[in-house]
Amino acid sequence: MAKAIRFARTGGPEVLELADVDVGEPGPGQARVRNHAIGVNFIDVYFRNGLYPLDLPNGLGQEGAGVVEAVGPDVTHVKPGDRVAYAARPNGAYSEVRVMPADILVRLPDDIPFDTGAAMLLQGLTVQYLFRQTWKLEPGQTVLFHAAAGGVGLIACQWARAIGANLIGTVGSNEKAELARSHGAAHVINYNTEDVVQRVMEITGGAKVPVVFDSVGKDTFARSLDCLAPLGLMVSFGNSSGAVPPFALSELVSRGSLFITRPTLQTYASTREKLEAMAADLFQMVSSGQVSIEINQRFPLADAAQAHIELEARRTTGKTILLP
Repeated sequence: MAKAIRFARTGGPEVLELADVDVGEPGPGQARVRNHAIGVNFIDVYFRNGLYPLDLPNGLGQEGAGVVEAVGPDVTHVKPGDRVAYAARPNGAYSEVRVMPADILVRLPDDIPFDTGAAMLLQGLTVQYLFRQTWKLEPGQTVLFHAAAGGVGLIACQWARAIGANLIGTVGSNEKAELARSHGAAHVINYNTEDVVQRVMEITGGAKVPVVFDSVGKDTFARSLDCLAPLGLMVSFGNSSGAVPPFALSELVSRGSLFITRPTLQTYASTREKLEAMAADLFQMVSSGQVSIEINQRFPLADAAQAHIELEARRTTGKTILLP
C-alpha cells in the first residue's frame, strides 16, 4: 500500500483526501515509479473543481520525478533504477508510488535534482512549445506575457532573456514585479495599479505587440486582444481566472485581423520523439544555467489541499511542489 491524494467529488480544496492505495505491478506499456517530488500546477485545480471533466473517484497531479522500480514486459526506454521525470496525463502524480504509462517518462539528467525535475517539466515544456513552436521568438522582439511571476512566467522571463527578446510581464504586486524583473523581464506592469493596454502602448511607442501569451483567461482576455498589433497572435494557454467567455469573431476583425490559438502540451508532445526533443531542449537550458527553476513553496503530500488554497489565492510565486 502507498499514500496518495484522492477525490470522489469536484469542489474546493477540501475534497482532496489522503488515502491508502494498492499500487500493484506494471503491465504492458507501464512502469512503477516511486516519486521523490511532485509538481503542483493550475491544471490540477481545473480537474479538482470540475472545469476539466474527469471520471471520479480519481487521483490528481500530472507532474513528478522519481526512480523507476519496475517496468512492464515491453518497456525498453527506461529500466528499474533510472531517474525519471514526467508531465502529462493521466492524473495520479500526488502519490508516493504509482503505476503509470511508461511512454511519458523521460530520463532525468544526473545534474538535475529530483525537486527541480518535478518542478520544471510541465511548465518548462510549456515555455518550450510557446517560444519554439507556437510562436518562434526571435532576438529583439517585444512580447506580452501575463502572470510573469508564476511558475511558467519565471521560466518564460529567463528563456526570453536568453533568446534576446524583450518580454513585457504583467504581475499583481510590486514584489512580484521585482521577481519577474530579476528573472529577465525587460518591462513589468502591475495590473492592479497600472493600465495594461496604455503601458504596452507606451513601451512599444504605439506599435503594440505581435503576440500575447495569456494563461489567465477571463480577466485578461479582452485587454490581451487590445494589446495586439494588426495580424497579431493571441496565445490563450490557460484559465487561472476562469474560462474565456464566448466572443464574436468580429472582435478579431475590429482589432486588425488577429489570430488566436489554444495550444496544449499534449498536442505538441504527441509522440515520444517530439517529447524527447522538447525535453532535451529544456534540460539544456537548465543545465547551462540560462534557466533556473524557482521553487518557492514546498508542502508535504498530506497538505495538498493547503497548496491548492495558496495557489488559487495567488499567494505563490515560482513553483510549488509536494514531497511524499
